[in-house]
Amino acid sequence: MPFLNLALFLATLLTTTMQGALERHSNGSMFPLADGLSFSLPLMAILLCHEMGHYVAARWHRVPASLPYFVPLPPGIGLFGTMGAVILQSRTSDRRKLIDIGAAGPLAGLAVAIPVLVYGLSISQVQPMVAGGLQEGNSILYAVLKRVILGAWLPGGGRDVILHPTAMAGWAGLLVTMLNLLPMGQLDGGHVAIAYFGNRYGRASRILQNLLPLFALAVGVAVYADVAAELARLGGGLPVSAVDIAANAGTPWLIWFVLLALLRRLSGGIDHPPVDDRPLPASRAGLFWLVFVTFAIIFMPVPLRASLGAPGDGPSRVIQQP
Repeated sequence: MPFLNLALFLATLLTTTMQGALERHSNGSMFPLADGLSFSLPLMAILLCHEMGHYVAARWHRVPASLPYFVPLPPGIGLFGTMGAVILQSRTSDRRKLIDIGAAGPLAGLAVAIPVLVYGLSISQVQPMVAGGLQEGNSILYAVLKRVILGAWLPGGGRDVILHPTAMAGWAGLLVTMLNLLPMGQLDGGHVAIAYFGNRYGRASRILQNLLPLFALAVGVAVYADVAAELARLGGGLPVSAVDIAANAGTPWLIWFVLLALLRRLSGGIDHPPVDDRPLPASRAGLFWLVFVTFAIIFMPVPLRASLGAPGDGPSRVIQQP
């Protein structure tokens, strides 16, 4: 019996429940702990389906793979109480197998994340934005779902959705999937891209990774301009700094740049193991474009940033209070 996998799963269920309860209670308490289950259970389901998508596809193609290893994170560090999960699998140079395994995880995770998000949004509230809270990143899919379910393009008009914990779990599923689908290195998106384009994609992957600091700077500049204009409109007096908000908005891309560089170093200095030169069948080419469109509609240039509101507003949370 895989005791380590089970122990890590249970530990991560506990830390995500603790994180959910912590965010749910306005007094900063984790108790009653059960209040965090409306966040942790859907989030764990999304992560589990993502990793099991990889696992099942790998086993289908007879590529050795482990069961998922979940990574718990102490509550109060980050937003989710976990750093996700991974499976350990043998390398394969077969492009058909590689694209199937790489795509299966994100698509399986999204198959759960989207219904979770739809339900979560249906029980969330739209309220005036307040200064000092966290504003979750927007993507095409997320913006459209808010428009359909809540009847408005949000954020807008000084209002935004205050996410129910279940909606927060669904949004976290979109974020995790988006990050995994970045077409770089040995991320899921990197597997799919090199399986489709072949080994010549390796150079493009390295270029994209090296552009991440510039993208972080571009995000920071764009957010700074937006925040500065909004602060000027509101007449100042808010407990936020445009520079701080801009810097924090671009930081996730710098962190991802460092993590990808570390992964490349641990892999012996290669971005991705080479693949064979046999052409992909048309069905796998269609799978590539499905993954590409999926990535495009869930991409969030600014994953998180501080929100603004009227002068004198107090801090708020992303997760709706009970």
